[in-house]
Amino acid sequence: MITIVDYKAGNITSVQRALKSLGVESVITPDPDAIRRAVKVIVPGVGQAASAMAALRERGMDQALREAFARGVPILGICLGSQIGLDYSEEGDTRCLAFLPGRCKRFIFSDPALKIPHIGWNQVRPVRAHPVLQGVGAKDEFYFDHSYYPLPKDPACVWAEREYGITFPAAVGTANYFAAQFHPEKSGPAGLRILTNFAGWNGNAKVDPC
Repeated sequence: MITIVDYKAGNITSVQRALKSLGVESVITPDPDAIRRAVKVIVPGVGQAASAMAALRERGMDQALREAFARGVPILGICLGSQIGLDYSEEGDTRCLAFLPGRCKRFIFSDPALKIPHIGWNQVRPVRAHPVLQGVGAKDEFYFDHSYYPLPKDPACVWAEREYGITFPAAVGTANYFAAQFHPEKSGPAGLRILTNFAGWNGNAKVDPC
């Protein structure tokens, strides 16, 4: 059973539908005690970092997530859910969950051809092997929709990259935490492979903290 964190962000039910299509059971909850008891957690979302963190703090879900991370529960962050896994986001000058040292930065481009937000289907380039990325090929494309991107303090915490004006981290993580800036639940067969891999990942073994 995967626990999907409900913190008033968008796109949460899409994640549950994708899991259901794989035969993976899940529950959507805003209950911090349910998060503490979880055996596996997804933090999805579309929205804004400051309001997301305010919603998590309001019900004590932020602390429940930190406790889950500390006890080794596998956690998957998606899009906004990946950005708030770092120490800090430039969006709203926001202190976040701090699973991973680093910050979330806004795209800034002088070229008018580079639109913000960055929206569309793009290939990602794995830079290190990770169980959640197993089977991701060079031609696989994933759906992005974001104006900010995660930037870990340690480059060893970057598992995949993408180019859009700059080379930015498309997947980051450490120990039992893995996060994708793209939306696997909106990315067809390749995205479902990511969710399948996460459903079978034990959150340790072969993945040392960066």
